[in-house]
Amino acid sequence: MAEVNWIAALAGGMLIGLSATILLAFDGRIAGISGIVNGAMKFKSEESWRWLFIVGMLGGGLIYEYVFTSEPTPVSDFVPGAMIVGGLLVGFGTRMGNGCTSGHGVCGLGRLSFRSLTAVITFMITAIVTVFVTHHVI
Repeated sequence: MAEVNWIAALAGGMLIGLSATILLAFDGRIAGISGIVNGAMKFKSEESWRWLFIVGMLGGGLIYEYVFTSEPTPVSDFVPGAMIVGGLLVGFGTRMGNGCTSGHGVCGLGRLSFRSLTAVITFMITAIVTVFVTHHVI
C-alpha cells in the first residue's frame, strides 16, 4: 500500500470544502459533481459555470500530478471492462440516490441534510462490506 501524504490529503480536503462553500455562498449551488455534469450536458449558456468547474477540477488534478508531485501516481492494474461496469454501476447508484458521494458527503453533510447522512452511511456500509467480501470471502 502506498504511503499517504497526510499534508497533501489535508490540503486537498480543505480546498474541496472551501470550493463547495464558495459555490454555495456566492451562487447558491451545490458542488456535487454528478449534478454539475448532468447540468453541463444540457449545453445552455446559463450552465457555462458547470463547464468551468469541470475544467478547473480536471486541470487542478493535472497540475498537481505533473507540477507538484515528486513521483507519478501508480498505475492501476484493474481490468478495463471491470472499470467500465463499475463506472456504470456508480452512475446508476448516483441517479438512484439523487446525488454522488461528493454531493452528499461534502455538501449535504455540511448543510446538515438528513438525506445526505443516510446516503453517506449507506455508502460507507456498502464500501466496508465490499472490501470485506472481495478481500476475505472471494
